[in-house]
Amino acid sequence: MTQLGKEIHGFVTKSGLVSDVFVNNALMQMYSECGSVGLSRLVFDKMSERDVVSWSTMIRSYGKSRLLDEALDLIRDMHFVQIRPSEVAMISMMLEENVVPNEISMLSFVIECGFVRALEFGKWIHGYLLRNGFQMSMALVTALTDMYGKCGEVENSRALFDRMEKMDVMSCSAMISAYAQANCLDQAFDLFVQMRKVGIRPNKVTMVSLLSLCAEAGALDLGKWVHAYIDRQGMEADVILYTALVDMYAKSGDVDGAHGLFIESKDRDICMWNAMMTGFAMHGYGKEALKLFSEMEEHRVKPNHITFVGVLHACSHAGLVEEGKRLFDKMINDFGLVPKVEHYGCMVDLLGRAGLLDEAYETIKGMPVKPNAIVWGALVAACKIHKNPNLGELAAKELLKIDPQNCGYNVLMSNIYAAANRWSEVAGVRKTMKDTRMKKEPGLSSIEVNGSVHEFTMGDTSHPQYGKINAMLVEMKRKLKEMGYIPNTSAVLLNVDEEEKETALNYHSEKLAMAFGLIHTAPSTPIRVVKNLRICDDCHVVTKLLSKIYKRIIIVRDRNRFHHFKDGTCSCGNYW
Repeated sequence: MTQLGKEIHGFVTKSGLVSDVFVNNALMQMYSECGSVGLSRLVFDKMSERDVVSWSTMIRSYGKSRLLDEALDLIRDMHFVQIRPSEVAMISMMLEENVVPNEISMLSFVIECGFVRALEFGKWIHGYLLRNGFQMSMALVTALTDMYGKCGEVENSRALFDRMEKMDVMSCSAMISAYAQANCLDQAFDLFVQMRKVGIRPNKVTMVSLLSLCAEAGALDLGKWVHAYIDRQGMEADVILYTALVDMYAKSGDVDGAHGLFIESKDRDICMWNAMMTGFAMHGYGKEALKLFSEMEEHRVKPNHITFVGVLHACSHAGLVEEGKRLFDKMINDFGLVPKVEHYGCMVDLLGRAGLLDEAYETIKGMPVKPNAIVWGALVAACKIHKNPNLGELAAKELLKIDPQNCGYNVLMSNIYAAANRWSEVAGVRKTMKDTRMKKEPGLSSIEVNGSVHEFTMGDTSHPQYGKINAMLVEMKRKLKEMGYIPNTSAVLLNVDEEEKETALNYHSEKLAMAFGLIHTAPSTPIRVVKNLRICDDCHVVTKLLSKIYKRIIIVRDRNRFHHFKDGTCSCGNYW
């Protein structure tokens, strides 16, 4: 049969059908049924276009031949090329071919599911293990706990963890990692305390997860405590732990602390260089990022795609247009890296922030890859900053074609119309959002005080100390007016009177967080606030004035970058 199949294959080639996906899938299936997995892979490798069936057929071929490692490699490859198969069907086909997996092979599949975030596949494997009476060893349960955590199913992770007969460092680390994925700061540290009480010594994996949580929450005090714990326990800080520390300090607002650790580290890999580069970018330290890039070249460390995303972002936030252009060309011509859509997004952001809107648009039109939401979103944001509603509307429409249900894009369009006082268009956008039941992402700001993180939303009255917070807001408002502050009500996207707009501005989430910080931190100590959205123009002005009024350094991390406010000025130079 194989010989006949080869003859058919030859006819297909001569007939010019070799580029047809359906035909190639059939050829792969034929070779697989004939037991010629090598020939099936040969067809697969030569395909110029593949679909889900192509990948599933090849994986099934490996499964039939009991080549589970090769099947796992293909599952991993699928993740990198962003193919999303029917994972359940894929594993079912393998098992229907009487390939009876053992615990080791199933453990490999579970680990791989976590790596590629294949939740449904992982759930099916979990069910298969239970249905077929597999002994649920500590290794398997720990792997499942980790898999669910990586896929964002922290409740399932905890349910598995709670059913374990005993805890060990691996299972606890997996659960803490799951909490880190879900940004559950309190739960992770509670489990860490529980570990220590029962005598389980945390390892480096545990500490990296805790540092990752502190980084995302901007919890510098907690992060410093973790750092001190690592030192007290005499843990050897390898390159992975050092990188996590650098990342934590940078994301928590202490970029100098991050750089100090970076310099202190004797062993640096590309991940650590990238963490430091990203840290400089977040803080708007463009010149420092360029200097770091030069140091990389001097140390013969070859930059990768992530490096260039970091350094281009740094150029964008510092307004270093020519330097950014030079680095983009260097990436292609000197290092042979093919720009990805993220790099084009950086270039559009770089040009757009500098007011070069036409050049940014031309960059999009000249892209060899299809622009995604990040690229068009950068142009829309630039159009809002530089008040170009026509180009902004064009870009926003492209955004809505990509993802019409994304509320954020509609809000961007509403911002542009509101800035141009086109209230009928604002009403139209909001009606569309209401009709389709889209909800605007609420502003959320958090502040760490005495090791505890407190969160606030706009107009939040739920905090136990709201009375004190409101009194501080009244005091802040009085002192701001004494300084000549006039509210910038353009930030309020509602067609209501000025007094209502001013009231809405006064209760933005970052102002609530700053009021709480002023109440509960000692005079002259820095206040650090983390915000999930871009800080609005009015809050930016207010924070500059508050830093002067109260003689405080106020550090705000918004969606785009860090702002360091001191003596009435901001490190961004009003360029963000």
